[in-house]
Amino acid sequence: MSHAHPELRTPPPLPAGGLRVVALGGLGEIGRNMTVFEHAGRLLIVDCGVLFPEEHQPGVDVILPDFTSIRDRLDDVEAIVLTHGHEDHIGGVPYLLRERPDIPLVGSKLTLAFIDAKLKEHRIRPVKVEVSEGDELAFGPFDCEFVAVNHSIPDSLAVAIRTAAGLVLHTGDFKMDQFPLDGRITDLRAFARLGEEGVDLFLTDSTNAEVPGFTTSEGELVPAIETVFRTAPRRVIVSSFASHVHRIQQILDVAHAHGRKVAFVGRSMVRNMGIAQELGYLTVPPGLLVDMKALEKLPADRVCLVCTGSQGEPMAALSRMANRDHVIRITEGDTVLLASSLIPGNENAVYRVINELTRWGANVVHKGNAKVHVSGHASAGELAYCYNVVRPRNVLPVHGEWRHLKANADIAVRTGVHPRGVVIAEDGVVVDLVDGRVRITGKVPAGNVYVDGMTVGGATEAHLRDRRTLANEGVISVVAIVDADTGLLAEEPDFLARGFVHDEATFEDVVPLIEKALAKAAEEGVGGAVQLEQLIARAVGTWANKTYRRSPMIIPIVVDA
Repeated sequence: MSHAHPELRTPPPLPAGGLRVVALGGLGEIGRNMTVFEHAGRLLIVDCGVLFPEEHQPGVDVILPDFTSIRDRLDDVEAIVLTHGHEDHIGGVPYLLRERPDIPLVGSKLTLAFIDAKLKEHRIRPVKVEVSEGDELAFGPFDCEFVAVNHSIPDSLAVAIRTAAGLVLHTGDFKMDQFPLDGRITDLRAFARLGEEGVDLFLTDSTNAEVPGFTTSEGELVPAIETVFRTAPRRVIVSSFASHVHRIQQILDVAHAHGRKVAFVGRSMVRNMGIAQELGYLTVPPGLLVDMKALEKLPADRVCLVCTGSQGEPMAALSRMANRDHVIRITEGDTVLLASSLIPGNENAVYRVINELTRWGANVVHKGNAKVHVSGHASAGELAYCYNVVRPRNVLPVHGEWRHLKANADIAVRTGVHPRGVVIAEDGVVVDLVDGRVRITGKVPAGNVYVDGMTVGGATEAHLRDRRTLANEGVISVVAIVDADTGLLAEEPDFLARGFVHDEATFEDVVPLIEKALAKAAEEGVGGAVQLEQLIARAVGTWANKTYRRSPMIIPIVVDA
């Protein structure tokens, strides 16, 4: 099994007839999925998503894949193939299209509708190519065939890419629910047929590779959801991903059966469900949906609200209800149903919301205490099944952190893929398929690109480090008026501190230290404001560390008297 090494350099040119695969996101993290395929001087991109920030990335809205390595080759891009409509696969598209707006977007009907709604906000009118399972289309030297797969959003696709270098099969995100609500199962017959033809490189979803067995069918959630609607004494408030059309379909059907009216709450929920209904992916029983105004007039036991915020996002409807700054007030006897997963990194936020809702008297039903959610990803048993059906020559696990990629690689080897043909790569690692064999040949830049308010890529790791320092240690500003002739203090310096625990007398001890540093500088003839500021910062920093064991950010300002 080959692993990526840290000392990899820029890769050599791709040998004629070879295929190069570089993930610019999605390997080593769950999010910002983006894979670039190169063949015969042309590029094909599969997915372009965003990653949501963690607590150590304050102020960041989302994180994009790093486009650096393809920026001067955007004209070589034939198309962007979108496997499905989740944010971690389509969220980065607007930012890539800003750099070249006419790259064709290829995807299924629902996926394109979701990305279109998103691009309207960015005022971009994309070139769209709608495909469905069974379609075969060529984009330059890449012959693409689309295969139905089942996931937690309708209309997901795997893509088979045929080139002179070999046949690649990319699963996208998938699971193998045998009884999906829409009857559209992962097309194992197509996987087997491609396997017969000979899959040279298989890119597989690793998210649940550590979970043994098979992912539960969506249909098995009905009894638990049914119970909630049957036993809830007052309102039922359901929170789900705004893209999980099937889960919301289940909710609508059960609400209808129990005589409750439904309203959608939250911008993304209203927008996405509108799109899904318009395109026929969501069937709404007549008279079921009403607006908030009408809902308020109904008795509490005939009400169901469907809202966003199942991940504890601070601005989403559910968190706002929990914090009491939403029109909908949670009261004693309300039931809140969290029909969603816990995305790694969001657990604390979600439990905080559950606690607050419980404090206001709600009964909170979630995946921890009821069977109200199943994953959208294939577990280990399903992955093993796929390897046995496809029998690939080479495997590149995608979509997961290191532990997931490794678990997936192990399954591939156990099903008989030669260990040398299984590659565990990270973002930016270059994998070449030449003469039917894969090798890691180098590395391209693939850092985090932060979207921060209106700036893209402006915030760097250094800025985030400063923010963490400000958050954890506080800040001290020192204004020193220095006599231009002597280089010494003309009067006592002023100290302004925020987030640093202090009182009137705190900074008395530091003044002599500043005086000492300035006297030494005067002796050595150092007089530039910048150098003096550095000296003062060092003196104050050392003092704060010694005296208080803190390392606040220090902002020195030297003014000539």
